[in-house]
Amino acid sequence: MDMTEVLRIAGHGLRGEFRHDEPMSRHTSWRAGGTADRAYIPADLEDLRVFLSTIPKDEPVHLVGLGSNLLVRDGGVRGTVVFTHGALKRLEITAAGLIYAEAGVASPKVSRFAATHDYAGAEFLSGIPGTVGGALAMNAGCYGAETWGRVAKVLAIDRAGTLIEREPGEYLIGYRHCELTPDPTAPTALREEWFAAAWFRFPRGDGNAARVKIKELLSRRIASQPLNLPNAGSVFRNPLGDHAARLIESCELKGYRIGDAMVSPKHANFIVNVGNARGSEIEQLIQEVRETVLRERGVVLEPEVRVIGEPL
Repeated sequence: MDMTEVLRIAGHGLRGEFRHDEPMSRHTSWRAGGTADRAYIPADLEDLRVFLSTIPKDEPVHLVGLGSNLLVRDGGVRGTVVFTHGALKRLEITAAGLIYAEAGVASPKVSRFAATHDYAGAEFLSGIPGTVGGALAMNAGCYGAETWGRVAKVLAIDRAGTLIEREPGEYLIGYRHCELTPDPTAPTALREEWFAAAWFRFPRGDGNAARVKIKELLSRRIASQPLNLPNAGSVFRNPLGDHAARLIESCELKGYRIGDAMVSPKHANFIVNVGNARGSEIEQLIQEVRETVLRERGVVLEPEVRVIGEPL
């Protein structure tokens, strides 16, 4: 998409902010990676809808929230990155008693909001560092609960800017996995779409008790995770019947580093940026950890982290 195309799009009354050569290190929790060719910060969901309806069909598009589960390669991202955090921010209680949260709302904020309004069962969201959109996309979970266990329905948005309400039954949902169920009657691939919002169903409860539990969970998180250094949360999924952190630690990889990327001495399933780590260093460290665990323990570790962009 060249400048002429950008100016054409801007003429559609968009209210958001365009940026060029945007450093993705500003938008990922690892604080690493190259630049995005183009970036757009929508004013709200309606502005995003208009924006998506106007961009060329062959323009690659990536929606990014807090970048807490994202590795951007050093060569940067071709196409356009849309930042949802701070833009898709509506959070409210519906007439039906559901909690409606747009994709850019941070998951911990949903947890606190639920407790403030005397709902129970949302406390686990305080341990998920990303946004609602990311939590839906990967069925994020912690402390024995998962995001989709509380979803009543979702609002999706496609490349044409069309908003679509979908039920949980329309998705294949598993451990750190969510995908739209393929339509056997459709001869072509499903349209590209993203999560725009969700309606969550939580039971009524004791808000004070919920707030106490949130504080307890946060204390556990602070005590067990290296939150003082840039990281992307858990790097690998837990294998069935085991824990990735235990396997990595058993291979004596705690503290192992490539450049400024290091396996955390505090939690082996975290890779931290101890200075100015490059995306390539983080990606290489992920690969070396996988190879070591496979060689020494015979277990294939599957990354949770989404990788986008081009290598240098």
